[in-house]
Amino acid sequence: MLFLFVVFTLSLGALLSGGVIEHRRHRRCLAVIADRVLINGIRGKSSITRLTAGALRGGGMRVVAKTTGSAARFIWPDGTEAPVYRRFGVANVVEQIGIVRQAAAENPDALVIECMAVQPELQQLSQDKLIRSNVGVISNVREDHLTEMGPTLGDVARSLSLTMPRGGVCVTAESRMWAVMEAEARRRKCTLVYADPESVTDEEMDGFAYFTFKENVAICLAVAAQLGIGRAEAMKGMYEAAPDPGVLTVETYHVGDKSLHVANIFAANDPRSTRMNFERLLSADAIRPPIFTLINCRPDRVERNGQMGEIVPDLVSDKLFVIGHPTKSATAGIPSSWSGKLIELGGSDLDGEEIFRAIMSEVEEEASLVAIGNIHGQGEKLLEHLESLGELR
Repeated sequence: MLFLFVVFTLSLGALLSGGVIEHRRHRRCLAVIADRVLINGIRGKSSITRLTAGALRGGGMRVVAKTTGSAARFIWPDGTEAPVYRRFGVANVVEQIGIVRQAAAENPDALVIECMAVQPELQQLSQDKLIRSNVGVISNVREDHLTEMGPTLGDVARSLSLTMPRGGVCVTAESRMWAVMEAEARRRKCTLVYADPESVTDEEMDGFAYFTFKENVAICLAVAAQLGIGRAEAMKGMYEAAPDPGVLTVETYHVGDKSLHVANIFAANDPRSTRMNFERLLSADAIRPPIFTLINCRPDRVERNGQMGEIVPDLVSDKLFVIGHPTKSATAGIPSSWSGKLIELGGSDLDGEEIFRAIMSEVEEEASLVAIGNIHGQGEKLLEHLESLGELR
């Protein structure tokens, strides 16, 4: 028994010593990087991370960046990138320690990194221990992750505010929750800076080769200004930055004499963001009537499926396709005032080609398809099929 006690005690001592050594090593790596920018918020984090890194590069800074999510990327100072390796494919906030170490080895002027935490306590850990940013970003506050951060929008705003740097600066384009965030900023002696989307001109937006939002650009310009970079240099760097794989796109597919313009809005994933993406595409004439909507349902997102059904009339949908499971969770939310045609394709048995064929059978000559909801499951199958069609064009 004494032997086991000694072994146990020595093991605990070794673990404690290892933790102390790792902590000190991490702090040394952080100290190498003068400016650390932590990007948080509900929507647009990956795009803002890339754009911010581009803006800083445009100003002559040596920048390392890292996005998270299903397409996590490490972005080197020259703008090239590589996938982030995850053991067993599982994301964990602890991976940020290795990212900081990898970044420090590049001796950068700045690190721009996307917050990958959802739970409030992990968001605070991300700022106070893992990144210790001097410039923070909260892109927006939306109706998502209410189980972890809610139940109200005010609660979500307070949770996101846990990544505000104490004694530093936080940039946001969020206006509805400004009062809540300002109170949280005062508690942390943090300067809260509003990035006004209206300060970005239409001419500046025309310089992007893909769809993005004035809110995102305004945030990046404000961060760049905090680090002493001029507007022209920052815009040039953003134009040259590679877009995120989940960026808003519209692709056209032809079958015989029929054409379908497909808008992938899966990444929006909440009603307000979905509407904003739709309105952006419609105003840019990237999509036009007749408009079809496709909702992909997930069994673990029943409430969200219903919310997507509720906004079908807002998307001026002539026809609605519902895939995934359970389709009833989406169709039950459709307002009775909507008079379009409902086509339930349903469950997990259909592959991407069958879904696409069913949609094309409803096209007379030309139509636009807006894909919303959650990408996982049937949505992924459809996009994989569309990607194969793109390779054949």
